[in-house]
Amino acid sequence: MGEEVKAVVQPHDMTQTGKDLEAELMAFCRKHLSPIKCPRSIDFEPNCRAPTGKLVKRHLRDKYWPKVARRCNRVLPE
Repeated sequence: MGEEVKAVVQPHDMTQTGKDLEAELMAFCRKHLSPIKCPRSIDFEPNCRAPTGKLVKRHLRDKYWPKVARRCNRVLPE
C-alpha cells in the first residue's frame, strides 16, 4: 500500500534525542502494542504544537504527505 506506521515525538528536551531514546521508545511500543501497530520509525519534532499547546496535525500531514491527491483514504478537492 505504501504507508507505514510512524511515530512523531516532541520531547521536553531536544538534546536527549538520538538513537538511545529511539531504541527505548521502540522497545516500549513492542512491549505494549501489537506488532501491526508498532511504529517502524520515529521522528523527533521540536515544534509540532500551536501556541495553545494543541497538536497541529495539518503541519505533520504537509510534511509527510506533500502535494498528493489522496491522504488517508480521503480525496482532496482540486
